[in-house]
Amino acid sequence: MYRKLARENTGVLTGKGMTYGGSLIRPEATGFGAVYFLRQMLEKAGMDIKGQTIAISGFGNVAWGAATKATELGAKVVTISGPDGYIYDAEGLNKEKIAYMLELRASNNDVVEPYAKKFPGSQFFPGRKPWEVKVDIAMPCATQNELDGEDAKKLLANGVKIVAEVSNMGCRPEAIDAFIAAKIPYGPGKAVNAGGVATSGLEMTQNAQKLNWTAEEVDAKLHQIMSSIHHACLEYGTEKDGYINYMKGANIAGFMKVAKSMVEQGIL
Repeated sequence: MYRKLARENTGVLTGKGMTYGGSLIRPEATGFGAVYFLRQMLEKAGMDIKGQTIAISGFGNVAWGAATKATELGAKVVTISGPDGYIYDAEGLNKEKIAYMLELRASNNDVVEPYAKKFPGSQFFPGRKPWEVKVDIAMPCATQNELDGEDAKKLLANGVKIVAEVSNMGCRPEAIDAFIAAKIPYGPGKAVNAGGVATSGLEMTQNAQKLNWTAEEVDAKLHQIMSSIHHACLEYGTEKDGYINYMKGANIAGFMKVAKSMVEQGIL
């Protein structure tokens, strides 16, 4: 619309359609990248993603991408949620159910209750959040401040092993403090959800080179980026007792990258 009104095309736009410079797997990238980061968190803690139960919130692009990749890697996603409440599906999501998430989104009704009607055996809990379900991993994928201190207490009481924050600032400060105090790995959104913005960067690179990479090429580069971010968190977040404070690691890594660049350019 800007180009139509201004009759010029300045600046950069990512997330474009494939017919005018978009990138394959960009819609899925935030969720895919989050699961790649989660898998590295699990491996560092001596665990495998296969067989882990995961609570996901939301049902949009990010939740869809995370559910798709987690299921593909052998985990069992047992919840999705919306403004109206959450779905608990003990059998776990499969390809058909994940595809239905897109139908729910496309309806623009912003509700998840129809899922329970379409898939018998699943349950809908109106006005409640999925963090009361006993799971191995929690992945907030919906909105800011969606997981509070009380939710954190429920997750910890139910033995959650890892929290990977996919939404921007999805966990409130008191929830983050509770996870770190309990010494369970907590991945902050600034690291976990970086795959989306990173793939926008990959889209810009393809545009600059006038190339279209395959989905496999984009995915391989996304893997490498998320691995690099995880490594930086380990470098700066590993504490004396061996606990990995991913929040501290991500904060220091981000600061150091900017600070080193400023020193090298003579700004400081």
